[in-house]
Amino acid sequence: MGIVAVITIILQPTTTDSLLFPKKMHKALCRLHGPPFGRRKDACSVFELLAKFHQPSGALCQKSAVKHPPPHLPEMPPCDFHPEEYKDMSKAQMLEIRKKLCNPMTMKVTFYKKPVYIHQGYMQWLWDVDGRRYLDLFAGVATVSVGHCHPQVTEAAVKQLRRLWHTTHIYVTSPLHEYAEKLTSLFPDPLKVVYFTNSGSEANDLAMLMSRLHTGNFDIITLRGSYHGGSPQSLGLTANAGYKYPVASGLGCHTTMCPDVYRGPWGGSHCRDSPIQTTRDCSCPPGCCHANDMYIGQLKEVFATSVPSRIAAFFGEPIQGVGGAVQYPKNYLKETYRLVRERGGVCIADEVQTGFGRTGSHFWGFQEIAASFGKGVHFNTFGGNPVACAIASSVLDTIREDGTQQNSAEVGTYLLKELAKLRDKYEIIGDVRGKGLQIGVEMVKDKASREPLPADAMNQIFECTKDMGVLIGKGGLYGQTFRIKPPMCITKEDADFFLAVFDHALQSYMEQR
Repeated sequence: MGIVAVITIILQPTTTDSLLFPKKMHKALCRLHGPPFGRRKDACSVFELLAKFHQPSGALCQKSAVKHPPPHLPEMPPCDFHPEEYKDMSKAQMLEIRKKLCNPMTMKVTFYKKPVYIHQGYMQWLWDVDGRRYLDLFAGVATVSVGHCHPQVTEAAVKQLRRLWHTTHIYVTSPLHEYAEKLTSLFPDPLKVVYFTNSGSEANDLAMLMSRLHTGNFDIITLRGSYHGGSPQSLGLTANAGYKYPVASGLGCHTTMCPDVYRGPWGGSHCRDSPIQTTRDCSCPPGCCHANDMYIGQLKEVFATSVPSRIAAFFGEPIQGVGGAVQYPKNYLKETYRLVRERGGVCIADEVQTGFGRTGSHFWGFQEIAASFGKGVHFNTFGGNPVACAIASSVLDTIREDGTQQNSAEVGTYLLKELAKLRDKYEIIGDVRGKGLQIGVEMVKDKASREPLPADAMNQIFECTKDMGVLIGKGGLYGQTFRIKPPMCITKEDADFFLAVFDHALQSYMEQR
């Protein structure tokens, strides 16, 4: 019997918690891998075995030369794109350089026990250096909106690269002004002025400066659990200890309680602007939200105890990103903005992860209009360079032409509803939340305690999902939330593949636990 047949039998279902092997197969596997190899409860460990026989033609689960793929493993949707053969550095060489020569943080954010060595991307797909295909559900932390190497965007980049690489704002170039016009056409009045920067951290630094110049005030309030950047100034806005250093940063920044209707002290089953609500009981009468009132009360306490009577700004993500796709009560931001403006402040929506149609229902995550800024001088060497603006302009065109915002609404809503079924199936899924393709799945020890699922358990499910060909993210204050923020071109077929993979990974963990 050949190796393929042996692997197939390994994955046959049994009526017990373990997988038993006939003697001949046991001996064959011991010769290949060494004993003991008699019982395997870990379905993901089987994938480690499968990987050793994998040919560099795609993911373990996708169609390949194997005539009879394992029956109980999800089959990856087909893809007509064929990546180039990888011929560059070896994996060992890259990892050695990464460990010795790159910023130590680079290794810290290498999430997997076995790193993924990415070589090429196309739309919602990524290929590693061995030719294995992955469904990308993290999209460069929600920034690859229309898909990897979208042909139209790639063509726009190449065209601009052949024409002009870079100048500064000292000179007038067409790409910058074309993009500025397209972008501001998507803003509500009076937000009709843009400043181009190189990163979200820099953008938030600038917003802090402008709010202080504009108002003449200094103090800024953010939500606990937020992430607004890692620069010395924006670290003051970031309210998550994992990103902090033991040095002074962000003078004048204060936090208020995050209005998390799942993990926070108050919340109910009607709070969110989302197709999926928490499972917490709600006894609020129509038109009222007790949770919202209580969280607004916490903000008022910050006004009364921690800041002067006049403040510069309030920063908030419409849906927290790194914080774990946390959604607030429906009217929280609207009421917060009113209170902030009464105290002379401006309201700043950090749209790095929620913007450009990702939430489906709106192009931007905020619905309330923040005040415009009129003071401050800003010069940036690379912000708004011709290549970046040509690419950005093409992305806006592609979002419209490909209908990615509508796709985010349709596929995202489908994913949320199907993930809610998994929440009801598994004791370790505490909450499913989000809008469009900005989704969080919060993992817990059990539904009653809502204690975060430990890191080793999170990592096991995370690793298993990757081994079956799907890349997702992690977040939350305690690292307890899986983040699903794919390129907005994914299909319902892709969603079904992920759901089957995720279900399989959860089942594997539960059987071991």
